[in-house]
Amino acid sequence: MKKILIADDEHKILMSLEYSFRKQGYEVFIARDGTEVLDLLKTITPDVILLDIMMPNLDGYSTLNEIKTMENLNHTKVIFLSAKTNPKDIEKGLELGADAYVTKPYSIKKLIQQIDEMLE
Repeated sequence: MKKILIADDEHKILMSLEYSFRKQGYEVFIARDGTEVLDLLKTITPDVILLDIMMPNLDGYSTLNEIKTMENLNHTKVIFLSAKTNPKDIEKGLELGADAYVTKPYSIKKLIQQIDEMLE
């Protein structure tokens, strides 16, 4: 079973993504900020991490920097899912090593399709 870690501080987004990915057969883990992401990564190795940028405590950029130092996550795909649509923000996210950058609002169907293709 493919594992996905979804990190977002908006409850409605977490709930809809969790429901949609479970329906597609994913094992879903939830975090509400970057600190929770890093704590979860001590015990799980997800195939994909969906990461919001604007979160309390530790933002998505800083979280990705930490993820990139973890050798066991070399094959984990990281996708930013953010309301930050400025080309400079997108460029920064990709330069930091994100595998993709999806802007909100987004199509859950297209997002799932994109992730499935990345994991093939």
